[in-house]
Amino acid sequence: MTHDAQPTASHFIDGQYVEDTAGDAIAVIYPATGEQIATVHAATPAIIDRALDSAARAQADWAALPGVERGRILRRAADILRDRNDALSRLETLDTGKPIQETLVADATSGADALEYFGGLAGDISGRHIPLGGGDFAYTIPRPLGVCAGIGAWNYPTQIACWKGAPALAAGNAMVFKPSETTPLCALKVAEILHEAGLPPGLFNVIQGAGPVGAALSTDPRVAKVSLTGSVPTGRKVYAAAAQSMKHVTMELGGKSPLVIFDDATLDDAVSGAINANFYSSGQVCSNGTRVFVHEAVVGDFLERLEARVAKAVIGDPLDPATNFGPMTTEAQMQIVLGHLDTARAEGARVVCGGHRIERAGYWIAPTVLADVTDAMTCARDEIFGPVMSVLTFTAEDEVIARANDTAFGLSAGVFTRDIARAHRVVAQLKAGTAWINEYNLTPAGMPFGGSKASGIGRENAREALDHFTEVQTVYVGTHPVEAAF
Repeated sequence: MTHDAQPTASHFIDGQYVEDTAGDAIAVIYPATGEQIATVHAATPAIIDRALDSAARAQADWAALPGVERGRILRRAADILRDRNDALSRLETLDTGKPIQETLVADATSGADALEYFGGLAGDISGRHIPLGGGDFAYTIPRPLGVCAGIGAWNYPTQIACWKGAPALAAGNAMVFKPSETTPLCALKVAEILHEAGLPPGLFNVIQGAGPVGAALSTDPRVAKVSLTGSVPTGRKVYAAAAQSMKHVTMELGGKSPLVIFDDATLDDAVSGAINANFYSSGQVCSNGTRVFVHEAVVGDFLERLEARVAKAVIGDPLDPATNFGPMTTEAQMQIVLGHLDTARAEGARVVCGGHRIERAGYWIAPTVLADVTDAMTCARDEIFGPVMSVLTFTAEDEVIARANDTAFGLSAGVFTRDIARAHRVVAQLKAGTAWINEYNLTPAGMPFGGSKASGIGRENAREALDHFTEVQTVYVGTHPVEAAF
């Protein structure tokens, strides 16, 4: 390992770093240059067993602790994450290629917010009392599920580890977390910090690997729940595997989300929203509003302002605080996006700006705006997962709602308008798990986040996440003599 803050081994199991070079070597590449910065090894069956056994062994005692004691450890970990934000943000930039300007405010800090939020809630996990008349009553007990598997995506490795780990641990579960093989480093630091904060060994283990390791976790009888962030095809596979043994699942998958800009919108705010919804993290955000529907009365003005703003993007070394636009995280994803751009041109989309690979080391694509896009074009149907905005026009409210909903996805949606009644009316009709009005892509820890339709099942963050990491036991209490037929 070549940088100071990097983890010291491939896996973190039972409270310590563990190396096993028998597993396949996985090269860790810095996307801005294409250079290899580290090597980790995929988990062998022996490593997977060790992680799951230690988690199962630790979980019962953890669940028996008072919730406030569990919460105290999570809140302590949140403080450490914040104290080390600079080093963790640098590692996140090396892992993903995202600009340090972004990682300093959106990654470890977001993870710390989740640990703090669920740490605060851990002491308030409670059931219900249900009076049944005549003195009888029932009550419910939220029980932890046991050992949970977390499977992460490569775009927000620190945040996703915390978004999954914090509610799981708060509710009394253990978690074995597998980060994306593309961005394997940051979750190890989360595990290290959790244990430094006092988390008993075994409760948050991190193991490396690609699909086969995720499949092993999804099918292992020791695992009670699988929480995945990833693509729809991966989600279908993991969901099907988990269903074989009736595991609980949370699936946070992809999207092709609509961002609707009405003619009365504050246009500069709408442009800012569209930039955030398409170019933050170089477009590698599942909830991105990549179908931007602009009212035809303002589309010319919108595109003019947008093009001028995109021209100001600072493209450079992601470790330079002035840089605000970075590379794609993988060469493979860059090639996928370049293929989409070729298809868009062939289908008649007009390239307003960008549309090409930037000639420099690493995996760079210029921020791209496509105009004259129609609903049937591939760029308006498929999730591209890169810095590509498709701009479509509309005239009527009912029309744009129908077109916005005409997709298999349902992760997110956004509306920009000064007519607040219309804003509420429209979002109520958009088939999306998370919607924003006059804003986009803000996901505070206290707000539920997740999708509908093909975009997933379950919710992350807020109290709803605790519901997805517990199951309800119901107890009926009789207070009268028991009658029977004989």
